Amino acid sequence: MKKKIVLGFSGGLDTTFCAIYLSQEKGYEVHSVLVNTGGFTDEELNHISQHAKNLGVTTHINIDATKSYYERMVKYLVFGNVLKNNTYPLSVSAERLSQALHIAEHAQKIGASAVAHGSTGAGNDQVRFDMVFQILIPQLEIITPIRDLKLSREEEITYLKNNGVDLNFEKAAYSINKGLWGTSVGGKETLTSNEMLPESAWPTQVSKSIPEELKLTFCKGELISVNNQTFEHPVHAIQHLQQLAAPFGIGRDVHVGDTIIGIKGRVGFEAPAPMIIIKAHHQLEKHVLTKWQLLWKDTLAQFYGNWLHEGQILDPVMRDIEAYLSNSQQHVTGDVFITLHPYRFVINGIQSEHDLMSNKFGSYGEMNNAWTGTDVRGFSKIFANQTSIFHQIHQTATHEN
Repeated sequence: MKKKIVLGFSGGLDTTFCAIYLSQEKGYEVHSVLVNTGGFTDEELNHISQHAKNLGVTTHINIDATKSYYERMVKYLVFGNVLKNNTYPLSVSAERLSQALHIAEHAQKIGASAVAHGSTGAGNDQVRFDMVFQILIPQLEIITPIRDLKLSREEEITYLKNNGVDLNFEKAAYSINKGLWGTSVGGKETLTSNEMLPESAWPTQVSKSIPEELKLTFCKGELISVNNQTFEHPVHAIQHLQQLAAPFGIGRDVHVGDTIIGIKGRVGFEAPAPMIIIKAHHQLEKHVLTKWQLLWKDTLAQFYGNWLHEGQILDPVMRDIEAYLSNSQQHVTGDVFITLHPYRFVINGIQSEHDLMSNKFGSYGEMNNAWTGTDVRGFSKIFANQTSIFHQIHQTATHEN
């Protein structure tokens, strides 16, 4: 009997090559799987399923992982206000890990002896897939035809034509990867250090110019309502916000970062919903959390985002940090008021019953109700005491020398 192999399949050139190569050259029984993290329409999924069957795979399934992707990763990226290098909401990083987890799970389920992905040897994705597979299914062989054979695009196309697959694989000017937590955009400009993507490269064109008011409602850190419309699941609220904000051209940027394999890289992204949610959530937190909660959240979240980006989602320390982030959200409930403009948004303020900026305790720079001037005089003296002693001792030592 042929050995079973599970292939992560998107229907593009690389994974199409893998499906034929693994079957024809390696003799595997190929079981392809597409993990949808919010980037495919029903029509696209049906088309990819038919394409896989036309290639002769033994089975093909589409896994709707959108909600599990949110629950496993996106939720914590919101709780931590995670923006890599203060810019990028980890759109593709987290998505690839979600896909790898589901592919590994499917490989175990059907009793496969190997697993394959279509990554090249040039980027981060190869590491993310490999690491998850090595941790969860170490007994399975990992096969990566594109990386191992070092094939050019032209060589792949020629091979497929010789095997009766004559589809239009014309390379698009821009590489687009869409998911729940943003869309990445790569092109010739992102291969340079000084060029910006042109207007035509962005997936959503700007069609709104009149400012719109927006109210986001959070419950324990999760977005549950947009403009008083409550949703069954935060995923639906994110998708709705995306539709409202994307036509303004909000959330566009180019991220410059360090790849896992040690080189610098640039990628464009369009992430209106993630950028608005993260900034709105952070604004609400600044009102309802204490300064030390905020400080330690920022510290842990920065590590969490970097470690997730580098494929380490299965490190047990990530569960520890997630527990802290979840606990910190107990009072992150309230409304955030925003105005959408072309290419930008303004956070106007928040309203929450947990707001620590309550005027019954005093107004900054204006008046106080909970202490007296004498209280502050004594507090300041005690608060400065240790540093005052340090300076007095060292000033004396300096004079003696």
